[in-house]
Amino acid sequence: MALLEIENLSKTFGTNTVLHQFDMQIERGEFITFLGPSGCGKTTVLRMIAGFETPTRGTIKLAGRDVTHVRTRQRKVGMVFQSYALFPNMTVADNIGFGLKVLGRPQTEIKARVKEMLELIKLPHLAERYPWQMSGGQQQRVALARALSNKPQVLLLDEPLSALDAKIRVSLREDIRNLQRELGITSIFVTHDQEEALSISDRIVVMNEGRVEQIGTPSEIYNFPRTRFVASFVGTLNLLSGQVVDPASGKIVVGGQELRTSHALNSSDAGKQRMLAVRPEAIVLEAPANGRNTLAATVEEVNFLGAVVRIRTRVDQSVISLDVFNDPNRRLPERGQPVALGFSHENLLVLEEGA
Repeated sequence: MALLEIENLSKTFGTNTVLHQFDMQIERGEFITFLGPSGCGKTTVLRMIAGFETPTRGTIKLAGRDVTHVRTRQRKVGMVFQSYALFPNMTVADNIGFGLKVLGRPQTEIKARVKEMLELIKLPHLAERYPWQMSGGQQQRVALARALSNKPQVLLLDEPLSALDAKIRVSLREDIRNLQRELGITSIFVTHDQEEALSISDRIVVMNEGRVEQIGTPSEIYNFPRTRFVASFVGTLNLLSGQVVDPASGKIVVGGQELRTSHALNSSDAGKQRMLAVRPEAIVLEAPANGRNTLAATVEEVNFLGAVVRIRTRVDQSVISLDVFNDPNRRLPERGQPVALGFSHENLLVLEEGA
C-alpha cells in the first residue's frame, strides 16, 4: 500500500476550478516534484495535503488513514515555506523546537531533538542566533530542520529555494536531496524550475491549468513527453507538423520529406496531421544514412554559446535548432548553406492529439 494516496482531488474557489481530478499514489521514501508554471495548481495540492485547504471533492489518505478533513497538526506532515516563515523574535534553537513545544513534549526531549537537527543541517554553532543574523540559505536550513523536528511521515516543500541566488540554490537543493535520502522520508517538492525538478526527483508531476499533464521519472518526462505542453515546458524542443501516410510503418511526411517513428501509429491516424517533436541535442549534421531520419534544411543562424554552438535551420515552414559541442577544429556551416539533419527514429516523438 502506498504511503500517500490521493484520489479524485478537486478544488473550486467560487466558480473557478483551480484543480481538476488529481490522482496519485506516492510510495514511502519517494521524492516527488510538482512542476509547472505559476497558477497551475501545484501549491494548491500541497496545501490540501498539509491541511491548509479543504478539497471540494476527493480524498487524501496517509498510511491508510483518511486525513481529508483532519486538522494539520494531527496529520504528521512537515512543511517548508518559500518565505522561510521563521519567528524573528526566537533563536534558531527555539524556532526548531517550537513545534515540539506546541505538542507538549518534555523539555529534555525538545533539547535533544533540537541538538540532533542542528547537527543534521550542520549549523550547531548558530543555535543562539536570530533569523535576521543569518543568510537566506542558513534560514532555509533552519526552516527545514523545524519541519523535520517532529518526525513527520511526509515532508512538504513549497518552492523553498526560489528566494535564493542561483549558486546557493544548487548547493541547497543537493543538501535537501541528500538529507531526504539519509532520513528516507517521503517528500513532495513544488517548483516551476525544470532543472531543479530533473536533478533531484524520483518522479515528476507536470501540471498545467489545474490538470496533470504527465507523471514519470525525470528521464521519461524529458525523453518521452506525451503532450505538447510537457515537451515545450521541460527543456528546449523543436516542433514539427507532419502528415501520417502509413501508420503501420510509422511513416510521416514533413514538408515533402519522409520520416519514420520507431513504432507503429494508430490506423485511425492515416491522413491526419500530427504534432512531432525532436530535441536539439538529438540532431546531428550528417549526410543521409540508412536507419536514421534525415531532413534537408537551410542554415538560418549560428550562435556561439561557449561550450555549445546552437545552429538554427529551416525546413519548409518549421525552424529546427540543433546543438553541437564547441570544437575549435570543427568547421561550422554558414548562413544560407544547405545541410542534412540526422536523428534516430527513436528520437522522433509523436505527441498526443489535442496536446
